[in-house]
Amino acid sequence: MDIKHRMIVFDAADIETESAFWAGFLDGTVENWGDHWRAIWADGGWALGVQLAPDHVPPEWPDGAPQQIHLDLYFEGVDAHTAAHEKAIALGARLLKPADDPAAARGVQVYADPAGHPFCLCWVPA
Repeated sequence: MDIKHRMIVFDAADIETESAFWAGFLDGTVENWGDHWRAIWADGGWALGVQLAPDHVPPEWPDGAPQQIHLDLYFEGVDAHTAAHEKAIALGARLLKPADDPAAARGVQVYADPAGHPFCLCWVPA
């Protein structure tokens, strides 16, 4: 198969806020593909999509309305994770579950993006 793109698409009632969050976090750009779709480009390639879903119900992690998908983003070292945490929060993410030990060599924290989709910022030894 000759697949041109592999895409993860988030549903959101507010595609402008959702697109701006992911473009900002990935140091990318948003391309408007009409009233119902945004493409987020990062590192010279198509990274994510956001599709208008006016009736989107945000997941309630870990209990409640179930998540449909989540991303795990890995960073090398606690310092890189700390910078990613600060950036995510500044762009509108919410911390859902802090790490048990933020100073550990390995760890994970769970966040929600502006539309409520859970994602994890993980770190491993540098």
